[in-house]
Amino acid sequence: MTTSRRFCRFNPDPAYSIAIRELPADGFCLSAFLLLTSPEHPGAVLLGHADPSANWEEVGALDPGQVAHLQDRWMLPSSQLILGESPVQAAARIASEQLDLGSLPLEGPTVYSEVYGSARRPELTQHWDLHFVFRGRWPEGRPVRARAWRELAWVDAETTPGAQFARGHQDVLSLAGLRGPGGPGGRAQA
Repeated sequence: MTTSRRFCRFNPDPAYSIAIRELPADGFCLSAFLLLTSPEHPGAVLLGHADPSANWEEVGALDPGQVAHLQDRWMLPSSQLILGESPVQAAARIASEQLDLGSLPLEGPTVYSEVYGSARRPELTQHWDLHFVFRGRWPEGRPVRARAWRELAWVDAETTPGAQFARGHQDVLSLAGLRGPGGPGGRAQA
């Protein structure tokens, strides 16, 4: 029996007859996010402003132009996965490289999916994202700072306007239940 359906089974091996050998035309990203809280700041989540002098190409899959564009918007500690890296490995790498934490107990991941269009490229209407979201607590007594960030702070995700977030991070917070659907200001520019 033959089917015309294109199931999302991505595999370059021709032995898999029902498989897609190319990526979706509008892109497909696998990313890990850390949602960190603190008992001293109930209702807030750790967010930061990226330091443009840090090597964000290496630690967060952002080129210098993206970092310059996003440096004044709130970001969750996050990164796209490295090819062959598991979501758990990515979360540990983010804690180490972005937050200067040797190890951090994390729960998860919880997986969320989004399909959306690009604000910068309107012809792209079906970009896929899979978010691997991990939850944890900032270590008690440790100062809230790290080399990759110009600023790290406890931010109330519910009341912060959407335009103050980078790369749709407010959507991740909404999916995780830390922000109402859409929240104030809706989706930020991608």
